[in-house]
Amino acid sequence: MNTRFNHTMDIVLMHRIQRGVAAAAGTLLLAGNAAAQTSLSVGAEYTTGKYGAPETTDTLYIPFVVRHETGPWVLKGTLPWLRITGPGNVIGAGADRVVVPGVNNARRTESGLGDIVLSGFYNVLDERKGGLGLDLGAKIKLPTADEQKGLGTGELDYALQMDFFKPFDATTLFGSIGYRVYGDPPGVTLRDVPYASIGVSYRMSQQQSVGVAYDFRPHIVEGGAKVSELTAFWSQRMSPEWKLQVYGVVGFADASPDAGVGALLERRF
Repeated sequence: MNTRFNHTMDIVLMHRIQRGVAAAAGTLLLAGNAAAQTSLSVGAEYTTGKYGAPETTDTLYIPFVVRHETGPWVLKGTLPWLRITGPGNVIGAGADRVVVPGVNNARRTESGLGDIVLSGFYNVLDERKGGLGLDLGAKIKLPTADEQKGLGTGELDYALQMDFFKPFDATTLFGSIGYRVYGDPPGVTLRDVPYASIGVSYRMSQQQSVGVAYDFRPHIVEGGAKVSELTAFWSQRMSPEWKLQVYGVVGFADASPDAGVGALLERRF
C-alpha cells in the first residue's frame, strides 16, 4: 500500500519517530493496495542537549506503537514512556518537546507515561499512476503525561499534515509539510506554527536501506528557539514480519537536542 511510505517511517521520525526518520518508510517495497495489516513496534531513543540552558538535559524515550493499514488508510497510536534528567526548561520529548527559555530550575529526574499521540492518514495520490505519492492526515496529542513532572504540557495539541514521496528507481525523495496548533499550559503562550521535513532514502537491497532527513520548525515560545536537526537512518527487514531501524540525530538549534541515537523494532501480523 502506497501510504506505507511515510507511516512505517512515521514510526521512527516518532519524533523522528514523528518527523524525519519516519520517512524511512520510503525504503519499503511499494506493493500497491493490500489486505488490512496490523503491526506492533517498540523503540528506544536517547538524546542529550543544553537547549539554551547552562546544564544538559538527558532524555530516554521509549515508544510503543500500534499501526493498522486498511485500503488507503493508515491509522496509528503511540504510547511513550519518558525519563528526563535536567533543568525544568525542557518539557516532554521527541516531536512533542517544548523548550521554555529563561527557566532554569534545579536539576531533576522525572519519569513516567508520556503523551499519547493518535494519527490517521489517507493516500490521495498513487505514485504508481502519476509518479508522485501524496498522503493527507491529522495528528492529535492527548495530555496523558504528568505536567507537574514536566513530562508534558498538560494540554491538547493537534496538527494537519501532508506527506509526499517520489521514487527514482532505488532512491526515494520524501517530505512533510504540516501545521500544528498548541494548547497553552498555565503561564506560557505557545505559537501555532507550520513545520516541514525533507529527506532521501536509498534502497541498497530488497531488505536494507539508508537515508537522511532534515526537520525544521520555527520557534513556538516568545524568545525561544527553532527546531533544526538532521537524522540519518538505516533500515533492515529481517523477515516478512520483522524489521529493525537504527538512527542518529544531530541538532543545530537550541530547541533541538545536540545529539541522539535510537532504534525501533517492528513486528507485522
